[in-house]
Amino acid sequence: MDRWNRLQRVVEENRDVGLDLVRIFLGFALFARGAWFAGHISAVMSLLNTDFNKMMLAHFIAMAHFAGGLLLAVGLLTRLSALVQLPIVLGAVFTVHLREGLFGPTSNLELAVLVSFLLALFAITGPGRWSADYLLAKRQAQLEGRPFPPHSPEHTASWRRVS
Repeated sequence: MDRWNRLQRVVEENRDVGLDLVRIFLGFALFARGAWFAGHISAVMSLLNTDFNKMMLAHFIAMAHFAGGLLLAVGLLTRLSALVQLPIVLGAVFTVHLREGLFGPTSNLELAVLVSFLLALFAITGPGRWSADYLLAKRQAQLEGRPFPPHSPEHTASWRRVS
């Protein structure tokens, strides 16, 4: 029982690390999707349901996922990276995946909605302590000679405003 209590305490003290791991995974997944899109532009163009210049839009989507995913994974400009991705993924939900319907054979709609939710979550919550944003905010506080908040969840709101 003592091990269980210690494990619970460690998990509680590091709850933000779980969100960091989700952010890192999501970032790498979007990065990989962007890399695939960049190599398969014609496939992306065929999915677009718009008269807008499909070639330009397809390249924008590929590069936004590629660069934004990488920034999200390392936690640099986290909120901005998530915000840039959100309209793209929501656009895919409404123009591509909605046709398949809910609980379709590929489950692309459910996955795209989940990714949209996670992007909104990171746009609101910002980076965690395993992020470049956190390290930059900590370095800035050191240069200005002000104390930097500890990692506990009740103190994270103050440093998140900085990034």
